[in-house]
Formats: sequence, C-alpha cells, structure tokens
Amino acid sequence: MSLSVVIVGGLHADARKAAVARLLADVPGSVVLHHDLATAAAGTVVRTIRDATGVVSAGEAPLVNDCACCALREDLVPELRRLAEAGGTRLAVVELWDSVEPKAMAEVVVSGGLTVTGVITAVDPALLLPYLANGDDLADGGLAAAATDQRTVADTFARQLEYAPVLAVTDSAQADDEDRELLGQLHPTARQVVIPHGDLAGAALAGFDVEAAAAAQHPACALLPAEADAHGVATLVWHRDRPFHPERLYAALEDLTCAAARSRGRFWLADKPDTLLHWDAAGGALCVESAGPWLASLPDAAWDMVPPVRRASAALDWHPEHGDCCQHLVFTSPGLDREGLAHLLESCLLTDAEYAAGRDAWKRLPPAFDTLLEV
Repeated sequence: MSLSVVIVGGLHADARKAAVARLLADVPGSVVLHHDLATAAAGTVVRTIRDATGVVSAGEAPLVNDCACCALREDLVPELRRLAEAGGTRLAVVELWDSVEPKAMAEVVVSGGLTVTGVITAVDPALLLPYLANGDDLADGGLAAAATDQRTVADTFARQLEYAPVLAVTDSAQADDEDRELLGQLHPTARQVVIPHGDLAGAALAGFDVEAAAAAQHPACALLPAEADAHGVATLVWHRDRPFHPERLYAALEDLTCAAARSRGRFWLADKPDTLLHWDAAGGALCVESAGPWLASLPDAAWDMVPPVRRASAALDWHPEHGDCCQHLVFTSPGLDREGLAHLLESCLLTDAEYAAGRDAWKRLPPAFDTLLEV
C-alpha cells in the first residue's frame, strides 16, 4: 500500500481540528502526525501520531538552530518514511501547528520523495476578517515558529489561505453572507468543502502539484482574483502599463495599504524599470520585495531558463513597447471604495510629460523605495 500525504493547516485551530477529525473518521487506515511547536521554549518540539482510536506514539524532536519550524522539517520526512515502510497506513494527515505555512511543508515532503495528494487550509468564515485585519506579530501571541520570526497574524493567515487549493470551511452559525463572499473573492479558484457534510476525504486524495501551487503564488505569474462586487464585498483589479513615480507612490502607501483587507500583485517603479516588484499587504502592513527582472529586461537567450508558466503569464500582459512591465494590483475588502482607490493609484503614475522623458530620466528620479527594498 502506497502512502498518501495530506497537509492540513490554518491559524483557525478549531476548524483545523474539525477537518482532521473528519479525515480520520472518513478514511480507513489514516493517521495524524502533529508537531506541537508551543513547547519550543523548553528546547524541544513534541510529536504525536494518532489514529481514530487515540494516540499511537509520541516523541520529541530537538530544536534545530533555535528554530521549532526547522525541527519540524528535520523530523517530518523520516516519520512519514517510517509509516510508509511499515505499511498499513493509507493516508498520513500532517496537521500543521498554528502558524506553520503549508507551502514550505508541502515542498519538504515532496523533496523527501513522498506523495502529497492534498493541501487543505481550514477556515472559520466568521474569523476571516478579524484575522486578516490583525497586524500583531505572531510572537506577541505565542505563535512564532522561531526567535527570528517576524511574521504577523494577517500575512501568515493570508498565505495559508491562498496557497491551498482546498478550503475546509466550518458551517459557522456566526458567519454571514459578507464573510462567505469575502472568502470566495479572496480565493475564487479554491474548492470549498463544508465541514462536516462535504467530501473532505475526496479532496484530500484528489492530487496536488507542488510546482503549479508555487507558480500560482509567485508575483510574476500569480493567479490573482478577478473583479467582483457582491454582499458588500468588492475586488478591484487595477492594471496599467505605465510606471509609478516612486515619491508619489511612497507618499500614498499608508492610504493604499489600509484601503483594503487584502491587496497583492506586482508593480513597476520608474526609477527601477527593469525590476519586478511584489506587493503583499494585509492587516494594515505592506511588504514590498524585488521578485527579479521583468522578462522584457532579459536577453532572448535567457528566456529558455524561465519556466513556461512565467512566459505564458507574461504573454497575456505583453505590451509592444515595454513587454511584461506593468501594474497588476488586486484589492479585496468589505466596503471597498473602488473609485477613490483607483483615483489614488492613478495619481501615483508618471504624468504624460514624465513618461515621455524616457527611461534614462526615470532612473534619475528620487529612489524613495530603497529603504523598503534594503538596496
């Protein structure tokens, strides 16, 4: 019997536990592996393996480089291999600790030669907006996975939500139409399985492509939400083929970041015209990072080294003058002021005169983003 692995994660602990319990009940021969990182302060990570009847085994994994998440990585694959070699286990459910992100763990499991057949994030729709709006550091709530962990509740939850192709959604009496609409707009391509009635076992065994999942999150070719407006929730997709003026955009960052519960995408700065920049905002905080060069700035010979999905994504936005360089930002929120937001974004672009001055002039504009980008 070959071993299938499904990863179940999410900061909504009660929803996650309900999803795991459903899988144990519905899939004969399944077990759950869980590494409790809450004990990391004592120097160890506690691992438990349980089936439908209770705990089968428990042990400890020592910290690696003072990092609980590193200990999880080192311990997880050997435990999964042991289960595979012992036989008798059809499905290994890896229940991630609260703030552990599924992307890293899925890639660790696949690189270990094992088969991930599903990645599921468990969500309570009533808690969706409170978590997306929570800009607190994970460390403040005892949720950090390492002493150096500087993530926030909001950005961690957003990545957990958006990576998984399957969402296990609790049938929460506290959730309303706005909550459910927000969930749908944030991740419109996800398969939503309602706990406890939906076929979560089928979703767990449906198959998972780790490379495609990574590509769907990469800023150069991310599968971003589409325009939507329903039940008081709206998504604005803002696409332009003119660069931002660095100083004007920098001055507007606070208003843009706070305009929506979630915003993300790629953008183009005039003083760095060859660099694709990643926009990632949640909880009132913005992360801006370089994601490497635009394809248009690469020599033709380098294109063969670029993944096909990246080339296909660039082709969709290709401009005859400046190729794939563009603004592609998406803002999703209840009560979104689409018109005001679009106007603010437009005001940050180069004017006709600035644009006409050309790239050499653009590069001489004040480098307002160097501090954020740590240039």
